[in-house]
Amino acid sequence: MSDSAVENSPSFLVSNFRPDLAPYEDLYRELHRHPDVSKHEAATASTVAKVLRSLPDIDVITDIGGHGLVGILRNGQGPTVMLRAELDALPMLEQTDLPYAATSRAQDPRDGPSQPAMHACGHDMHMAGLLASAKLLHRASEHWSGTVVFLFQPDEENGAGAQCMVEDGLYDPKKHAVPHPDIVLGGHVMPMRAGTIATRRGAFNSTSESLRVTFYGHGGHGAKPHKAVDPVLMACSAVLKLQTIVSRETDPQQMAVVTVGSIHAGNAPNVIPEEATLLINTRSFSTSLQESVRDSIRRIVFAESEAFRAPKPPSIERITFFPLLYNDPSATATLEQSMRHHFGAGFLLEIPASTGSEDISNLAAPSSAPVSFWNYGGICPDEWDGALEQGPTERIPANHNPKFAPVIQPTLTVATDAYALAALTFLKIRSPQSVE
Repeated sequence: MSDSAVENSPSFLVSNFRPDLAPYEDLYRELHRHPDVSKHEAATASTVAKVLRSLPDIDVITDIGGHGLVGILRNGQGPTVMLRAELDALPMLEQTDLPYAATSRAQDPRDGPSQPAMHACGHDMHMAGLLASAKLLHRASEHWSGTVVFLFQPDEENGAGAQCMVEDGLYDPKKHAVPHPDIVLGGHVMPMRAGTIATRRGAFNSTSESLRVTFYGHGGHGAKPHKAVDPVLMACSAVLKLQTIVSRETDPQQMAVVTVGSIHAGNAPNVIPEEATLLINTRSFSTSLQESVRDSIRRIVFAESEAFRAPKPPSIERITFFPLLYNDPSATATLEQSMRHHFGAGFLLEIPASTGSEDISNLAAPSSAPVSFWNYGGICPDEWDGALEQGPTERIPANHNPKFAPVIQPTLTVATDAYALAALTFLKIRSPQSVE
């Protein structure tokens, strides 16, 4: 590679146009201190929009599919690249003891009473990193051409926000008119050593579907069970049979998970209730297997209801759904080259696929755009290395744990660099001669 090409490579541009990250470290602390739960991200979206509007030439569109927003940086002819971050936090009490820990309460997403909230999944780091990358790409705009869409999505935790933005006319030329992306890119901070970043081709995150199943019985006195139809027994019997979907119906070489996370019925020990409700979550790395698991759940649930002479059939309601996150092999191979060059020993190739879930693919589906996603570490290097010496690193608090606390640096630098590097990998890089 010639010297001029090296000096205009994505890595060179990232390293030379990276802004001062101190203001973005402060922004991260502010976002962490004031979390908004899913569907109630108005204040967070306002903060993000204000930062985007501080950059000239970025068109900001707000209130898409709820509190979603985008910033569009048009910079001549070339590919359209979408970079995505999430806005929402989780309804849980923070236990990190950080000086900038969240202490405020947030509106319950089900419109119930207020409750503690926390950025326990790292979306605050994603937002700060994407906003810093917007500044970087804006500063380097003479060196590339194309369009970058900085998208900030609401309600990711329920797997609904991306689809809501699409259905609200994200790409509709008569409404929000956001250009269709040629590629959709994103990343996630994880319990890995800070300073490292990793990706993989093919299946990256599993599908995930959550269902609410309600069995209907005929209530009665606990002393006279023969005069009632007990939905508790229906539910308990179904729970045991649901486990056979994985153990007896699924090829052992394929991955499927069926979890019953909640069972609720009645309020008194001597009353047979009218209803019993199960909350079920399923996961797989195959869309067809996911559909098969869903069909098996339906078969078992209806069979149990009939076997117990239920007065009416059970109901099955989908609560959440996350599609399979599949990293386009060709695009990801290209991105790997950029990451290996830029991050060096910090780049980890071919991490295992995760049973966690993401809905970023819904942003790419309308135009069948390829997706490429990565994970990066947020655990203090000394803490990580010490944990490795002592035993399994599973003891380190992970995402959705009340003690999850990514170290700000070098995590924010990696987050910023990754977004900008990925964008520049797929944008049109101008030759040094054409920049004059």
